[in-house]
Amino acid sequence: MQFSFPTTTTTSPRFLNQNLRSRTRRMTTPPVLSLALPSDTGRVLSIQSHTVQGYVGNKSAVFPLQLLGYDVDPINSVQFSNHTGYPTFKGQVLNGQQLCDLIEGLEANDLLFYTHVLTGYIGSVSFLDTILEVINKLRAVNAKLTYVCDPVMGDEGKLYVPEELVHVYREKVVPLASMLTPNQFEAEKLTGLRINSEEDGREACAILHAAGPSKVVITSITIGGILLLIGSHQKEKGLKPEQFKILIHKIPAYFTGTGDLMTALLLGWSNKYPDNLDKAAELAVSTLQALLRRTLDDYKRAGYDPTSSSLEIRLIQSQEEIRNPNVELKAEKYS
Repeated sequence: MQFSFPTTTTTSPRFLNQNLRSRTRRMTTPPVLSLALPSDTGRVLSIQSHTVQGYVGNKSAVFPLQLLGYDVDPINSVQFSNHTGYPTFKGQVLNGQQLCDLIEGLEANDLLFYTHVLTGYIGSVSFLDTILEVINKLRAVNAKLTYVCDPVMGDEGKLYVPEELVHVYREKVVPLASMLTPNQFEAEKLTGLRINSEEDGREACAILHAAGPSKVVITSITIGGILLLIGSHQKEKGLKPEQFKILIHKIPAYFTGTGDLMTALLLGWSNKYPDNLDKAAELAVSTLQALLRRTLDDYKRAGYDPTSSSLEIRLIQSQEEIRNPNVELKAEKYS
């Protein structure tokens, strides 16, 4: 008589131990505390440039937001050795597919809940289009997502991005933004309006409101040799926006990273004072002014002529001014 026996498979103890450890790791993975126990402020996804040395892009924005109590997740659209104002720089540029890969990794682990998205310099249409897809994906997770956009395109009459980006910003980005922080040149590009007066600045804000964002801050306007900021908050569509200006003291030097820092501060303070954009702007401007004065003084103390080239801002040394700014520059509301 013949007997047949069932086939058995033996598993090595080593494999069993590895499998057990893998299952244990999955079962005991701790929660992401910024999601499980969110801060009173928010969780920010910041998509900007990065430099190894110096403070521009994410290097200029992430630290201040963290000091103001935000959890910040940076994605570096470029990674350069230093900013491009130096004689040379080296590094890498993130492309749209690589950005998608990062977002897919977050999504696969249920990490896509953000309260804010912050974007700055974007160098190509394809990457900007990918960011728009990211915004829509994040809003599908959190419909209340606030998108703060600094439409970095140029300054002082000169574009430093491809011309086709202006169209993408105007037609696709502005309608998605919650807050827009252009400078004078960028506001002119986005609206087609030449800003020669305060009234022109206010009208530019109204045009941008009609296209999408409820909050607009033109961060720097020069009229008759006077430097000012014009802010505008349309609290409900169809209502007249509340508008204001802040006169800004000119500092005789050129600094890098100030626009990135200003937008981060506006995000930080406007979220703390959601119905008082003028107060948020006062805090942001006063912080920036104090930081620039410190930077200027430190370069002079080091024996350097601060008018000879662009200056790296003293961000780390200005922590107290970021946390607790002394409001010296007050907003003046338009009637």
